Amino acid sequence: MFDATEQTRGVYFFDEFDAIGSERVIASDVGEIRRGLNNFLQMIEQDRSHSMVFAATNPGILDRALFRRFDDILHVDLPDESQIAELLQARLAGTQQQSIQWSDLACRAIGLSHAEVARAADDVIKDAAVSRRAEVREEDIRAMLDELKATPIPAS
Repeated sequence: MFDATEQTRGVYFFDEFDAIGSERVIASDVGEIRRGLNNFLQMIEQDRSHSMVFAATNPGILDRALFRRFDDILHVDLPDESQIAELLQARLAGTQQQSIQWSDLACRAIGLSHAEVARAADDVIKDAAVSRRAEVREEDIRAMLDELKATPIPAS
């Protein structure tokens, strides 16, 4: 990847970065992962390209050395009620809908991430299409949000 940044100017994005950037002292870690992280740290320090490197992950288990290597660290909070309502409305904008109480749904979805709320909306659209329903129903959105909240998030 770092050879590519030298040869091709661009934006390079690592999603789920904790897969290679987790703390090197974690007991369950294998040596290969530690070596990979050490290599990554060395490469990013030596990088003189004009490319940009971004990484995204869930907080908590990243190796502290990474924070010194990146110029900026951005923290994205979970959405609040108004953001959830806006996200649901935007995601479901192209659908036919019954009268929907967006604020009630948003309150129910507190604690879900942006991605989880978007997934719930997308799943409701798919379910309506598979069921051959012409419109999206509030009870279906509510059920999908409740299902996501009840599903435990797997440990990293």
